[in-house]
Amino acid sequence: MSFTVRFWGVRGSIACPTPRHMRYGGNTSCVELEVEGRKIILDAGTGIRELGLKYRQEQVKEAFLLFSHSHWDHVCGFPFFKPAFDPEFKLKVYAGHLGERSIYSVLCCQMMTPLFPIPLDTMRAQISFTEFVAGESFELIPGLKIRTCRLNHPDQATAYRFDYKGKSFCYVTDTEHVPGKLDEDVLKLIEGADVVVYDASYTDETFPCYVTWGHSTWQEAVRLAKAARVKTMMLFHHEPNHTDDIMDRISQAAREAYPGAIAAREGMMLDLLAPGAVHEQIAYPDLERAGAC
Repeated sequence: MSFTVRFWGVRGSIACPTPRHMRYGGNTSCVELEVEGRKIILDAGTGIRELGLKYRQEQVKEAFLLFSHSHWDHVCGFPFFKPAFDPEFKLKVYAGHLGERSIYSVLCCQMMTPLFPIPLDTMRAQISFTEFVAGESFELIPGLKIRTCRLNHPDQATAYRFDYKGKSFCYVTDTEHVPGKLDEDVLKLIEGADVVVYDASYTDETFPCYVTWGHSTWQEAVRLAKAARVKTMMLFHHEPNHTDDIMDRISQAAREAYPGAIAAREGMMLDLLAPGAVHEQIAYPDLERAGAC
């Protein structure tokens, strides 16, 4: 049995490939679940490029891609996901935030001249697109139950909860809280969860400068974790100005406020079916082997 989580991109808003962002990582949102060998990708930020190379190296032939929403930092890696150009690869794309629009049209637009020289239709993989409404529940893999809820974010966003073999993982990014009032929809979704990934872009002190931008704070993550009895709260979607040194201070403060709080780092892996959540650093793909056509 397997139920693992790997972080390929933990940064928010824009990629930060600088020496000041090395320890936590500069790639934007991309998280991978593996359930009994089946691959589920959450968002297609710049981190999905390395993940795609790993799939090529390991000859992975099928994956699901679930979008929280389609702002630039969560979709800009999609054109560089190498398996999408492999005719033998199957990719099933899901989104629950667009209403009358479609995720296919959004991805087409970002890969349209003069923004990008290679249109989406040149991708040779077997790609399907499915729309749902945030709040619905469904099943992608036998035994894996998925619940969703709508988040407070410009242009809307979707949170996901995955339950499998008595363990639970929640992906709650790009949401803005109301100070002094916990989000009841989020609370219901994450209640008793083993691991929750939560948007902790700001701090309570800086948050007033960014009201209506659609993000939250590490302190709100702690408040939610305490109220919902979350075992491990992963701070995520790190603000670009939060360098490694700043993130170290945030991480320490969060742990002191809630022992189960951890700042997500690019390359981190969690095994939900092991005793406790085991944190490791994953090996990156061999670029010479994975980068071939």
